[in-house]
Amino acid sequence: MARTDEDVRKEVWSHFKDMQVVFLATVEGDLPKVRPVTLLHLDRKMWVTTGSGDNKVRQIKANSNIEFCLLVKTDENSGYVRCVAEAEIVSDAATRTMIADNTPFFKEFWKTADDPGFTLLRIHPKEIEYLRPGILKAERFSLV
Repeated sequence: MARTDEDVRKEVWSHFKDMQVVFLATVEGDLPKVRPVTLLHLDRKMWVTTGSGDNKVRQIKANSNIEFCLLVKTDENSGYVRCVAEAEIVSDAATRTMIADNTPFFKEFWKTADDPGFTLLRIHPKEIEYLRPGILKAERFSLV
C-alpha cells in the first residue's frame, strides 16, 4: 500500500519531541553558519532559546531565513528531517514566560523571561525534506 502525504507528514512530526538537538543554519553575508541548538517543540510550535549577544541573533536580524536538520535513527539506519523556515524574534512577555517556564535548562543561563540577555526565536517551518531511515530517496512537502 502506498504511503499518502498525510502518512509522511505524521511520520515526520513523530520524530519531534518536546526537546531535541538540531543543527541550525543561518546566513552571514553569502556564507552559511551552522551550529547545534536545542529545538523546543511545544503546543505544535517550534522555539529556540538563545543568548541575545549570540552571532545567530545578529544573523537572523539581518536575514530571517534559516534551515535546521534533525538526525533520525533506527537501530541500523539513519535519516534526517531538514526544514526550511523563517525565524522570528519574539518580544511578547507572556510567550517568553511560557517558554522560560517550560525549558528545564532556562535558569542555567537567564534569571527571568524578561532578562535582556535572553532571546526567544519562534521557528516558522516552510518546507520539509525527509529522508526516512533505510530509504535512499528523500520526500519533500511544503507547509505554506
